[in-house]
Amino acid sequence: MTTRNLPAVGILLVAVALSAGCGSDDDGSPNATPSVSSEAAPTGLPTPQASSSADGATPPSAAAQGTTQRRPASPPPVVLPKRPASAPGAKKVIEAFRAAGLKVSHPKDRSVDCGPDGLGLGCSELMATDAVTVYVFPDETSASDIAETWGGQSYQRGAVVLNYLEAKTPAADRPRYEKVLNGLG
Repeated sequence: MTTRNLPAVGILLVAVALSAGCGSDDDGSPNATPSVSSEAAPTGLPTPQASSSADGATPPSAAAQGTTQRRPASPPPVVLPKRPASAPGAKKVIEAFRAAGLKVSHPKDRSVDCGPDGLGLGCSELMATDAVTVYVFPDETSASDIAETWGGQSYQRGAVVLNYLEAKTPAADRPRYEKVLNGLG
């Protein structure tokens, strides 16, 4: 080995020794978390204060270093307005149609579409079938406003609106649905 290489080898050995000491869990530095031992601390010396709680929570220094607040996995449930006590529920209307022998195939409760994430119509209940869609609103004024918007493709009685827009109900059959709704009083 030549004398020119000795300083480079010496620097390399010092760097390896320093990096080996950096990865140690018990390096004796004041930032290291104290280990639990059965030996008592010598008297007269200040004892390091443990910053973690007794239940093993992370110390505040670790929490302050950038913990992320987690959001709920799903959005909070939508709270729909209550339907008036005098109005029949959408399911009851569908059952009355079925009892009268009217077509109400494939009923689906789509009440979640009434809320702000859906259609945002402000309805209380919504049941869709292949023949008709039944909306129940919290008041007659809201029901009237929507029925007017849908024009001749809907029928309103109180807080309940029958919508024929998405349905394939022939215009000749619509009075039968409306008559059953009127009889639910």
